[in-house]
Amino acid sequence: MLQTASRWGIALAGLMALSLLAGCGTLTVPQEKMLGDEFSREIRREVILLRDPVVTGYVERIGQDIVRAAGPQPFAYHFYVIDDDEINAFAAPAGYIYIHTETILMARNVSELAGVIAHEVGHVVKRHIAENYGRQRNTGIAHQGLVLAAGAFGGSSAAGAANLGGILAGTAYLNKFGRDAEQESDAFAVEVMPKAGYDPIGLVTFFKTLQSETGSGGASFLSSHPATNERIEETRLLIAALPPRSDLRVDDSGRFEIIQRRIRLLTGKATPRVESRSRSRQGD
Repeated sequence: MLQTASRWGIALAGLMALSLLAGCGTLTVPQEKMLGDEFSREIRREVILLRDPVVTGYVERIGQDIVRAAGPQPFAYHFYVIDDDEINAFAAPAGYIYIHTETILMARNVSELAGVIAHEVGHVVKRHIAENYGRQRNTGIAHQGLVLAAGAFGGSSAAGAANLGGILAGTAYLNKFGRDAEQESDAFAVEVMPKAGYDPIGLVTFFKTLQSETGSGGASFLSSHPATNERIEETRLLIAALPPRSDLRVDDSGRFEIIQRRIRLLTGKATPRVESRSRSRQGD
């Protein structure tokens, strides 16, 4: 989303400005809450939120279903919809979850959307974002040096804004996860989705939809959360090991399709590239 190198410099400087919260290692829960509040304020200045209460309420309900199924949490989770044509979803620190409208339109059913949301919640629950921040903070790059770098890229005004701007780029950095973190978040989603009443096969079919429609690098969500064939197969195996159940939701009696149509009407988007078509537990 951010178009110039200066925004990345500013974002990193903004992250480092918060490094005084702690000395080293993973953020504590109170520190992550402070960071999350700051990120949330700044993100909402940089994006266009879809403020329709029907759409946001629908996403919020799915998200809170997932959170309740996960058990007691140290954070109060918040779910937002961003009006954006890019297929993406991301988590900011302390349980702020953002889903792009294009992601909702790309999904084929409610289980796929729930899979995306559960995966992002998993990164927060498993403290992956806090760990990423800790690693970034401990690279040895001084905050002042990053401010100077921001100034070099974007001029004195950029340096002056270095503690506040470019939060989206910083969030993208915090959402770059390694193989182990992605597997752990996938496993979390597979475990928690049935508890929330959703069929976990949606996590697999959404990634396969993205692969077939956009290629391995055609969406921001895939570039920051790479869905390799091996990872998809590992998730399939986790699902196959679950006790069989016939009561898990893939569809929700047409409500998901109503939400998709509402988004198209509100945003003027054309008919989506992928229609809601497969309703079974078949993965393809």
